[in-house]
Amino acid sequence: MLSSQISYQIIRSSRKTMSLEIKADGSVVVRAPLRLSEAKIQKFVEEKQEWILKNLEKIQKRDAQKENVQKLSALERQHLQNKACVVIPRRVAYYAEKLGVSYGKITLRQQKTRWGSCAANGNLNFNWLLILAPPEVLDYVVVHELCHRREMNHSQAFWKEVEKILPDYRERQKWLKDNGWRLMEEGG
Repeated sequence: MLSSQISYQIIRSSRKTMSLEIKADGSVVVRAPLRLSEAKIQKFVEEKQEWILKNLEKIQKRDAQKENVQKLSALERQHLQNKACVVIPRRVAYYAEKLGVSYGKITLRQQKTRWGSCAANGNLNFNWLLILAPPEVLDYVVVHELCHRREMNHSQAFWKEVEKILPDYRERQKWLKDNGWRLMEEGG
């Protein structure tokens, strides 16, 4: 679909509300209820046009900057992976005690789109590239995943748990949102 120069894809499902997503490649996706009219969807996109254009511009700037990001050498990668294998489990243990939660196995790998995840059984996954982030950002991801041991969702209750430990979590989250792509690029 095209709305005032903005092309977008519509994905319909049995949801009640509309949402807008801008993918890393700059494509725009509107998720909409099954029976919602095309006219209402187009109006929604037009109302969000300023936000969409601002974010598309950010993606273009980021893509232009990607060419200047220096990739890690094989030796640097190995060193940083080894460091991550020590630092991340330590931070998990520290914050798990503060939160009073248990956890299962910790796995470190390089993922393209995720910084961490928490399985229902308590196993934790982290992107080893977090070792390139400022320590407070790494801590944010650790706390985020450990808080899923109490709330396996992103409800208000979940964010209250995060905020109890990290009152400034929004700033850390924003840093990751704004700069995480650079870490992913460095890692190759």
